[in-house]
Formats: sequence, structure tokens, C-alpha cells
Amino acid sequence: MGEPRMTPLFFHLLLSLSEGPRHGYALMQEIEERSGGGVVLGPSSLYYALGRLEDSGLIREVDGPAGDDPHEERRRYYALTARGRQRLADETRVLADIVAHARARGILG
Repeated sequence: MGEPRMTPLFFHLLLSLSEGPRHGYALMQEIEERSGGGVVLGPSSLYYALGRLEDSGLIREVDGPAGDDPHEERRRYYALTARGRQRLADETRVLADIVAHARARGILG
């Protein structure tokens, strides 16, 4: 399957996973916090997006941390693949170029 078009949600997910493996609920919280509440995910949107990223090889499911917490056994953890890390870097460069052009035109301070 080809890589999906990079939506803001996909970008947020890849960015969150760049710091290490996360489970779905932690991803939802982190994205909501980072966006100042501008991006609020429901479980169906989250897991649909994670499935698309996984199908395209940008992320993969990984084992969670070992421990005594029974909730951890049920959680699905995800991590960036090398391909996902490269795609995140490429998309970040594109966005940085766009922001630089907007600043050069006086749109951003």
C-alpha cells in the first residue's frame, strides 16, 4: 500500500511517536495538549489513522513496557519505523519551507 497523504492528524501522530513508543490513549492526550485543544481525537479516528500509518509501513505495533499493571497488557503500543522517521523529517522540511516563505512575505511575525 502506498503512503497516505500527510494530513495534520498523521503528522501529529508521527511527531508524537518520534519521542518513543506510545499507546493510543497517550497519543490522544499528547496531541490534544500540544494543539492547545485544537485537535481532539475520538478512539475511532485515532485507530483508523494508526491503522493507515501501520498499513503504509510508517509505524509498527511494538511490545509495551513490562510491569505489573494489568492495563498495560491490553494497550497497543506503536513506534515509528525508519521509513516513518524519514517521512516525518521530509514533511517537517516542507512545512518549515512554507513557514519561511510566509515570514518572508510578512504574513508571520
